[in-house]
Amino acid sequence: MPRFAANLSMLYNELDFLDRFAAAAADGFQGVEFLFPYAFAPEQLAEQLKQNGLTQVLFNAPPGDWDAGERGTACLPGREAEFREGIARAVSYARALACPRIHVMAGLVPSGVERAEAHRVYVNNIRYAAKIAGEHGIAILIEPINGRDMPGYFLSRQDDAHALVAEIGEPNVKVQMDLYHCQIVEGDLATKIRRYLPTGRVGHLQIAGVPERHEPDVGEINYPYLFALIDELGFDGWIGCEYRPVRGAEVGGTRAGLGWMAATRA
Repeated sequence: MPRFAANLSMLYNELDFLDRFAAAAADGFQGVEFLFPYAFAPEQLAEQLKQNGLTQVLFNAPPGDWDAGERGTACLPGREAEFREGIARAVSYARALACPRIHVMAGLVPSGVERAEAHRVYVNNIRYAAKIAGEHGIAILIEPINGRDMPGYFLSRQDDAHALVAEIGEPNVKVQMDLYHCQIVEGDLATKIRRYLPTGRVGHLQIAGVPERHEPDVGEINYPYLFALIDELGFDGWIGCEYRPVRGAEVGGTRAGLGWMAATRA
């Protein structure tokens, strides 16, 4: 049976952030992920995990100036020192939260920068991150993101991500395979899952309904079929629930839209 992790940046937004841990645990989640932990002291977050019996499965390294539209710095020439400082900070949080995975966002390819130069910077930065994180048993994840939601993002295809993992050549670099992004860019999800899960290069899965990124049972993807396939292939990692709840928007909140998870477990 898949192990689902609640993405606390998107789920339970009807609650203050630190109250979302207890809500997720009460609804049967055993793991949590979120985008960024840096607004809180690691001790605060660790205490919430401990109190609620939760595992921190993933969070993102610092992305640059998020409010200004930046979506990572890994491919940005001239930002290497900032990138390295961000990795050090992320690893410090990961150790405090016993989190075994850090997603490193690639960034938007800057205007006027050749793709080959962005590629060179990205590969060198991810190698550096992998070496630093690997000293503590932490994996570095790279994620293809669709260009509709994030125009200009450096990485959007599964085959490109797996080629990068091979080129980078560090054993703790894995692909974060978000089925929402994959469906929008490529489709043919079952074939992609059959192709990539057996390689051992997929370190984390994420889900959401397509096209609006709502609950997994809202939209065009047949997730029960895919969950059965994922089980059949023996994937024992986590599946992050990174979606924007639409059910219960007025009454009931996130919990009102969790029928899909109960049905899967049944």
